[in-house]
Amino acid sequence: MRLLDPVDYQIAAARVVEGVTRELAALIPGCRVEHVGASAIPGAISKGDVDVCVVVPPPLHPSAVSRLEAAGYVVKADTLRTPELCMLLSPRTDVDLALQVVAQGSRFEFFMRFRDALRGDQSLVDQYNAVKRRAAGLSHGQYRDAKAAFIASVLQSAAPAVIPTD
Repeated sequence: MRLLDPVDYQIAAARVVEGVTRELAALIPGCRVEHVGASAIPGAISKGDVDVCVVVPPPLHPSAVSRLEAAGYVVKADTLRTPELCMLLSPRTDVDLALQVVAQGSRFEFFMRFRDALRGDQSLVDQYNAVKRRAAGLSHGQYRDAKAAFIASVLQSAAPAVIPTD
């Protein structure tokens, strides 16, 4: 797998997100669009794909997914699908664009928590890049597993502290 340096893809990725944000606002009025994934993190290396999180109120989740499917987006095979999360692939051919449709307030808002943690800590970006470089020669599943383990460790560290109430 080929990994791209940020200078080779992040400006183009930001333009894609601008365009898809306008499209999503028309398709799903009131949704919140969040650029997530490596292309949203300054300094992160990437396969060059673009990930966008579409946050909707829980009751609107099924209709949001239906509207996106009617617009040509396709549910991504072999991914977790719940009443709070659906991953879709864009019909675009010029870029690998994926949407994560997320119910507002659900546990799946972790996409933004992870992004924000890395945006706030360059050492985490460096560690994430190292994980990706080490896993680049592995199978797609092994690459995804290596990233998932790192993401889980960051999210656990970034979890809000629980303050005892007694």
